[in-house]
Amino acid sequence: MMKKTWVLTCAVAVGILLAVVFWGQEESVSIPVPEFPTAPPEYGLVNPAHIHNTDRWGIMNTHDPALVKDGDTYYIFSTDYMVGGPYPFGIMVRRSQDLIDWEYIGQALDDVPEEVMEWANPENLWAPDVVKMNDTYYLYYTASRFGVNRSYIGLATSDSIEGPWEHQGEVIKTTGSDPVNAIDPNITFDRHGVPWMVYGSFWEGIHLLEIDPDTGKPVEEGFGTQLAVRDFMADRAIEGPNIVYNPELDMYYLFTSYGSLNSDYNVRVGRSDEITGPYVDFNGNELTDLSVRPHYEAGTKLFGGYQLGNEHGWVAPGHNTVLRDGDNYFMAHHARAQADPNWSYLHIRKIVWTEDGWPVVSPSRYAGETLQPIPDLMLVGEWEHLRHERDQVNVDSQTIEILSNGVVASNDGEHNWTFEADNTLVLTWETDQGTQVETVTVLPGWDWRNDQPTLYFTGLDQDGVSVWGKKSEVDLE
Repeated sequence: MMKKTWVLTCAVAVGILLAVVFWGQEESVSIPVPEFPTAPPEYGLVNPAHIHNTDRWGIMNTHDPALVKDGDTYYIFSTDYMVGGPYPFGIMVRRSQDLIDWEYIGQALDDVPEEVMEWANPENLWAPDVVKMNDTYYLYYTASRFGVNRSYIGLATSDSIEGPWEHQGEVIKTTGSDPVNAIDPNITFDRHGVPWMVYGSFWEGIHLLEIDPDTGKPVEEGFGTQLAVRDFMADRAIEGPNIVYNPELDMYYLFTSYGSLNSDYNVRVGRSDEITGPYVDFNGNELTDLSVRPHYEAGTKLFGGYQLGNEHGWVAPGHNTVLRDGDNYFMAHHARAQADPNWSYLHIRKIVWTEDGWPVVSPSRYAGETLQPIPDLMLVGEWEHLRHERDQVNVDSQTIEILSNGVVASNDGEHNWTFEADNTLVLTWETDQGTQVETVTVLPGWDWRNDQPTLYFTGLDQDGVSVWGKKSEVDLE
């Protein structure tokens, strides 16, 4: 993948300091200039010349990605998907050394067992997941068709994450009369190291089964424990589950996708003290409580379709997985290009944890950014500000200006801001509905559309609404 060279005009030695004197303070506060990412690969979005050129499929044609790490290499396993036509059965595989520069390396499977074809009659294989247990790699995959729940979750094993894979048969399957749907498997481990599989889509929602680490299959028969569900008002649209345990917080986080994968997909999260639930959202709603009204209030919405300034617009983002990588957490998901939703791309985002233990994600695809102190002076200027309201499908940003006197100027008047700790920005808005307080984390990142470093922020307001921001231009001199 060709890389462009970006020379930061600050070209700073490590010891350069920025002296900031704010609002009449008598003492100067010296904070190092933050380190911004360098230019990532140029992928060239929505380019018909790339359709049949697999060398250009780094992030293109990714759908339902599963992000795993093996040694020092990251892998994405994903649904068989290709813009412009069908793609052969096999489960797509990509790899990277840095989560930024991705290489398409082919498909995991050479064939599909007859029993899979006979049971589900799939058009392709969906939503895989890969996990290592007892020195064996387990590849889970889905065979089904849209709109039905005669579905099959299959298993293959290997001594290497790059195969070859040997089929091990059925993990779980559902008939057209069952109350659940056997698709979208994800393997996670509880605080004691016991493996579990979370799965499900539409019908009676998301379920959890304990897994035998010696076989990779359920310990007991049945559909398991229900963790989340939606009702007829929402057309039961919930799928793509993923559970992550955060040992520092000693909490389990259930991520799911609400809505249709072709239109209003959006990523939501709930958390629980136990892997078996109950999972609740920011406002205390249990994800199995069908009495929550309006129905879109259930689940803490992290993001949906959006347009942030003049960046590329994205629609129907979803079906995520989360990887814990040392002290860092990353989310992988797919999103469709707003310019032409037939084009699906891989997005990797850095996860930041709020003070009260909720995950929020970077507004931009990952380019190597790290959390670090930000000088107050760098916040001053024009920003794009965006709120992922729970009742809205696609949201656009609005331009605001952060002034050095603690004022935020916007199209509806003047508001206030303060800066706390190393990178915590608090925006206080006076609205017709009352005071709205947004607590966000500021981090250096990369503006992929405008090909330059920038500042982003991400966080939640007091009601659990996700908030994003991007600085229009960062002065590095």
